[in-house]
Amino acid sequence: MSKGRTWRNGTLVYTAGGLAVLFLWLMWGDFAYSMKDRATGTVAALMLKKFDVSDFLFGIIMISFPNFTNIFLCPIVSYRSDRHRGRFGRRIPYLLLTTPFIVIGLAGLGFTPLLARLIRQAVGAEHISYNLTALLVFCFFWIILDFGTTLAGAIFNALATDVVPTEFLGRFFAMFRAVSLGCAFLFNYFVMGYAETHALVIFLGLAALYGIGLFSICLKVKEGEYPPPEAETSGPPTVKSAVKTYFRECFSLPYYRWVIMASVVSGFSVVPFNIYGIFYAKSLNMDMDFYGKVSSLICLVSFVLSFFLGWFSDRFHPIRTGMVSMALQTVILFIGGRIATTESVFAWLFLVQGISIMSYNTLMASYAPRLFPREYFAQFNSAMMLINALASVIGAPLVGKFLDLTGNHYPHLFTIGGVIGLCGLGCFVMVYRGYQRYGGDSGYIAPAPTV
Repeated sequence: MSKGRTWRNGTLVYTAGGLAVLFLWLMWGDFAYSMKDRATGTVAALMLKKFDVSDFLFGIIMISFPNFTNIFLCPIVSYRSDRHRGRFGRRIPYLLLTTPFIVIGLAGLGFTPLLARLIRQAVGAEHISYNLTALLVFCFFWIILDFGTTLAGAIFNALATDVVPTEFLGRFFAMFRAVSLGCAFLFNYFVMGYAETHALVIFLGLAALYGIGLFSICLKVKEGEYPPPEAETSGPPTVKSAVKTYFRECFSLPYYRWVIMASVVSGFSVVPFNIYGIFYAKSLNMDMDFYGKVSSLICLVSFVLSFFLGWFSDRFHPIRTGMVSMALQTVILFIGGRIATTESVFAWLFLVQGISIMSYNTLMASYAPRLFPREYFAQFNSAMMLINALASVIGAPLVGKFLDLTGNHYPHLFTIGGVIGLCGLGCFVMVYRGYQRYGGDSGYIAPAPTV
């Protein structure tokens, strides 16, 4: 970096020092967000299974319900955020609003077993099973946590896209991935072994870290100025007109439909294993501490690779790097479906498959910011989240039901993922054709949404 050089994103201007400070604050916020994200699902899953739920019900509670709320909440908050203008920006107010819900939800999950016992004693309902009472308490706080997480997830990446200069997006989102992988390593290596026995301490720690981390970036990260939204010149939209505008802008152009489907379908190829993989390991009598150590090794290797993969993504474009890495992932999944029947083979495949998908996620981290219109990024990104949510709402319980019907034969998880991965590769081909049509490497311009 030459002395005196500056970088811009809209009205924001950064020196090298200012850019470093921005990155540090965003990384700190991402650390808090990612630690919550990486740890909550695993600890909550192990707690929920103690309440004697089937794989089908597990899929509905852990995956379908959160994604069902995504269908409605993400489009609303993203649409409003893109068009909001206030003294604190268009993203920060929403992040600040969601933080208390997440903190309360995390703390409540930790106290679920204690609250279940107290409730049964208080109402004299000893004839009602403890598992049912605990399940209801768990779901109550899971809903609160999900509400905050859904809204925060729709806004967090949009904030980074609004404040980080375009030329650094690939490397910046690779750094986001590195932080996330670092959190996964720390959790899996040091905490995973205690997930079943010390859930209360883990959840309270996550709540404190998240509250401090997200409140910090709301105070320290400053947004720029934005041009007036269309609604200011044409009058405030009605709910009906806003819904029509949202779906017309996001889905009427075939190119954006393929952009969304490529990401959703390819990403869903590993969802079956991600959801039920821990129970696959337990079915093979794998010790959970060892499972955590393998997971931490995956994260450590992926953490080191992320710094190089971010450069590859900027150099060759996330469409190309995503296609290549998804092709590799699909091959691994098909192989796993045939040979992962013992603990040792599972461990090796888990390691290779984990590094592969982590690399894919890093290479694809700047996919949406590079392809969607920047002025409506949160809205288009929420459309992708909406379709992803629909896929999860339908797909997760179907996978769970399939496992129940096949006697929980978990090797099927690999084969299901491989078939989905092939479909995702076909979608990527269509995206690449559209990318070339709209300028390609020499001058891509995101096509204006249909109005």
